[in-house]
Amino acid sequence: MTDLLLRLFVKDYENISSSRVRSAIGTMSGLVGIACNLLLSLCKGIVGTLTGSVSIAADALNNLSDASGSIVTLIGFRLADKPADEHHPFGHARAEYLSGLAVAALILVIGFELVKSSAEKILHPTPVEFSAVAAGVLIASIAVKLWMALFNRKLGKKIDSTALLATSADSRNDCITTTAVLAAGLVQHFWGLPVDGYIGLCVALFILYSGVQLAKDTISPLLGESADSQLRQEIVDYIAQQPKVLGYHDLMVHDYGPGQRFASLHVEMDYREDPLECHESIDDMERECLRSHNVHLVIHYDPVIVDDPELTRCKQAAAELLRQKDPRLTLHDFRMTQGRKHMNLVFDVALPSDLQGQEESIRRFVEDGMNREGSMVYHVVTTFDAASFNG
Repeated sequence: MTDLLLRLFVKDYENISSSRVRSAIGTMSGLVGIACNLLLSLCKGIVGTLTGSVSIAADALNNLSDASGSIVTLIGFRLADKPADEHHPFGHARAEYLSGLAVAALILVIGFELVKSSAEKILHPTPVEFSAVAAGVLIASIAVKLWMALFNRKLGKKIDSTALLATSADSRNDCITTTAVLAAGLVQHFWGLPVDGYIGLCVALFILYSGVQLAKDTISPLLGESADSQLRQEIVDYIAQQPKVLGYHDLMVHDYGPGQRFASLHVEMDYREDPLECHESIDDMERECLRSHNVHLVIHYDPVIVDDPELTRCKQAAAELLRQKDPRLTLHDFRMTQGRKHMNLVFDVALPSDLQGQEESIRRFVEDGMNREGSMVYHVVTTFDAASFNG
């Protein structure tokens, strides 16, 4: 069914790198969600009113909130498709994250309202009339929501959309809550136990939990979470294979929304290489990353000295001392200034986050180690940067 809808409503749907195709898929998902959720909300609302079941009414309101969420998602994809302008040079792709955050807010509001109505039902229980029609509506709702969960999950994975994957998870949660509502009706019908309010409260709490989880998932990329580890590895693997590249460091990937990723990286090359050829090689690497990974990469050229035995010896000794201090510590951008009686060793250290605050201790450890032998006095000058930006 999903493939059929894609073929019918999304032109060139296999070209998922296109922002137009991405927007069209998100729009289709939103329209399907609006239609299905409005229909389910209407049917459950009628059944809940006729039977007096607060849990069915709660489930109807949940579907209504899902319809509102689908509208917001649809708007989010439309806004995300807007091209870059003077005030937003990196585009509007983060609007997709904002739409997910708005959906989370709607879910939380509905959840709080359902807590209130369920608590009232627990304190003042009223009879619930449960019929085969009510059971039929709930079973049909479970089937529809299960299909919607699979539908949005497939689309979300296809275009790598957190918004659609969140919508899929929400539909899956609805299957669980509607099953709980059905169970409440059956228990009260056959055993006469007044569990309707309690089930309604459980549904409300589950909705609140889903809203909080969805908010966390959408807030994280807005705050600037770390880049996908697989993407980082693919970039550095490609860079490391290039013939002129001796090393790399400080890879930073900035996510401005799906399809809008920018990155910067330092690459080390032999200082004796022709600078024009190095520049040409860097241009080729930047173009390939845009073509293969849809990442706008900017590379900084670091010429390094490779034919100075003393520099190489000092670099290897400092690197070994760092490994002794902590196997995760690495260095880059190593250079030295030599005098008659002392030498300045200047380099950067990639620092894991759990070692923050120990910078001076690490620097002293390396300096003390370098000064154990010989008459030359070594002064270590280090700059610490985040290990998460280094390969």
